[in-house]
Amino acid sequence: MVNAKLDLQAFEQEEFRARQLRAVVTKSASGSTDIGHTFWLDNKFRLVFVRCHFVGTSGAAALAISLDSVTGSAFDAKLFTVSQAGIGADVFLRIGADDTREPSAWTFQSGDRIRIDWTSPDLGNINWGLEVGLVLAS
Repeated sequence: MVNAKLDLQAFEQEEFRARQLRAVVTKSASGSTDIGHTFWLDNKFRLVFVRCHFVGTSGAAALAISLDSVTGSAFDAKLFTVSQAGIGADVFLRIGADDTREPSAWTFQSGDRIRIDWTSPDLGNINWGLEVGLVLAS
């Protein structure tokens, strides 16, 4: 009887952990100036999406996604660049399921930061809304 209860408790804990690993945490930012934001979780995490919508006058510029590594600047890396992001050129980067299996290039250590940068071609006249999806990694 005691063993059955312990087995059930272990199963429930494993199920909870599995749900936690699938739960996407969406972090967001918005503004009308340049984008220069960092996103992270307090534990090992994986990037699953980046999306950004732009409204206002015309203009586009490169949007860069990079790693600010906890291990130091020698390990910082540009991960992805969208060459033209802005009015009429929203960003939606979704990391596919094949790229999220461990080991994954999209998994980051506790203390790492994902940095999103974009220089507005018409400062103050283009508004943007940015969302980044992160999940805990095992």
